[in-house]
Amino acid sequence: MNTNEQDNGLISESQIKISDDVVATISGLAASEVEGVDSMAGNITNEIVGKLGIKNSSKGVKIAIDGDEVTADLFINIRYGFRIPEVTSQIQDKVKNAIENMTGLKVIAVNIHVVEIIV
Repeated sequence: MNTNEQDNGLISESQIKISDDVVATISGLAASEVEGVDSMAGNITNEIVGKLGIKNSSKGVKIAIDGDEVTADLFINIRYGFRIPEVTSQIQDKVKNAIENMTGLKVIAVNIHVVEIIV
C-alpha cells in the first residue's frame, strides 16, 4: 500500500513526533505532585519568566529523546524535613510512569539533582 493511500480513514505509515518540551512539561508536573518537592529549580531565564507571572511547567527539566527512549534530568528544591532518598525515589517513579503512560516512549533514566533545601 502506498503511504498516501488511506485505510479506514487513517494514513498508513504516519509518524508522531513528541516535542522535548511536551515531555519536559509532563515530567515537571509529575514531579511537582510529589510531597516534599517545594519547586523545580531553573536557570535565571526561568526565574525571570516566573516572576513575570508566566507559568513554565518545564522549568528545571532537561530532556533527551533518542528514538523512542527518554532520559530526564530534573533539578528540584526539596522542603526541609523530608527524607531526600524517599522523595527522589517517588519522583523517579512518578515521572517515569507519567512519561510512559502519556507518550508511549520508554524512559531509560530519571536523574534527580537536588539543588536546594527550602526551609
